[in-house]
Amino acid sequence: MSAPTGTKRMTVLQATFIGVGSMVGAGIFALLGAAGAVAGSAVWLSFLIAGIIAALQGYSFAKLGAQYPSGGGILTFLSRGFGEGHLTGIGSWLFFSAGSIVVAMIASSFGSYASSVVADGDPFWAKALAVALVLVMTGLNAVGPTAVARVQSVIVIVVLGILVVFAAVTIATWNPALLAPSGYPGVQEIVASVALTFFAFLGFGVITFTAKDLPNPARQLPTAIYLAIAIATTIYVAVSLGVFGTLTADQVVEYGSTALAEAAKPVLGQAGYVLMVITALFSTTGAVNAGLYPSIGMTAHLASVGQFPPVFGRSVGRFPVGLLVMAALAITLVVGFDVNKIASIGSAVALLVFSAVTVAHFRLFRITGASIVVLVIALITTLGTFIVFCTTTLAEEPTSAIALVGIIALSIIIDFVWKASARRSRA
Repeated sequence: MSAPTGTKRMTVLQATFIGVGSMVGAGIFALLGAAGAVAGSAVWLSFLIAGIIAALQGYSFAKLGAQYPSGGGILTFLSRGFGEGHLTGIGSWLFFSAGSIVVAMIASSFGSYASSVVADGDPFWAKALAVALVLVMTGLNAVGPTAVARVQSVIVIVVLGILVVFAAVTIATWNPALLAPSGYPGVQEIVASVALTFFAFLGFGVITFTAKDLPNPARQLPTAIYLAIAIATTIYVAVSLGVFGTLTADQVVEYGSTALAEAAKPVLGQAGYVLMVITALFSTTGAVNAGLYPSIGMTAHLASVGQFPPVFGRSVGRFPVGLLVMAALAITLVVGFDVNKIASIGSAVALLVFSAVTVAHFRLFRITGASIVVLVIALITTLGTFIVFCTTTLAEEPTSAIALVGIIALSIIIDFVWKASARRSRA
């Protein structure tokens, strides 16, 4: 079930921080304005519901991870449920592509914040600094999981510390009238906003890839998943209560990604604004670090079972090919595209893969000991979130919708072409 302890180099708390760092990245900064435009001051409720959905999915991942710990993470769960056929292969290419897009989006957010500090928001420097971050985090991941875990722990502690202080001071001075239920929109709007806020929880799936580095993944992986989701949910709810208890919903929408900084000003003044910029830089750095982390174990595993070409199981010096390919794709997206226009497809793809993993779990629940009732609820809520996401967010973003269809089509083509080629070479 697990490898000898001596070969493992990560603690359960470090695995938790990998997940927290991936979740509490740019999401909390970018999402408040968009979610506020839909749910108004009830955004805290949207985060709470999204956290419950994540916990249901986390239950499925925890049960599977305890039974099948692997560097392949959730993609191992797909293969266990469906075999090493086209469905698993297509899902794997989709997940790898979505990972590159999310890394690019978060790196671009870092570039925007950093350039506003050092280059007065110059677009060239925004892209240059984003690329620099991807390169630095690629180098860190090449050093090994111990370095990744240690750096991630420091980043997450700093980010959580600042956000806790922010939530405490804003909640202590909030205006309860701004959060009065009488000002909430209808149930339909709140449910629609859950599709947006769930994006902030997608990173918990990254924890499943830490199994290869944990001494006792069967016990530690579920603990890390549950703990990470609990921490993220608490932070999101507290921060959204603080923001919407200080600013009106219209102000939050107007300020967008700087809403946290503006909400800190009444108590902390200009120092609060600077503090939030620092938090954004740390958050995005940690999220890029955590976003690149799965590429190594994931691609090596997929290459070993024939889902990806063998080259993905090799290294160029100290740099695993899978890590280099994901970094190269992310850099290409940062330099050549407006990533924000297609970033939401990362959420859509992840929801699809999560739903597929739960369906695969239906075939394995007697082995994992999972409750079929919980799995059904997890599938309904996750797939329902995907449907709502497509009918709201993607319906208003034709570029994202076209990109989603294109990525799905490309994943299907690559999988069929690669496997046909592999069959011919064996003949």
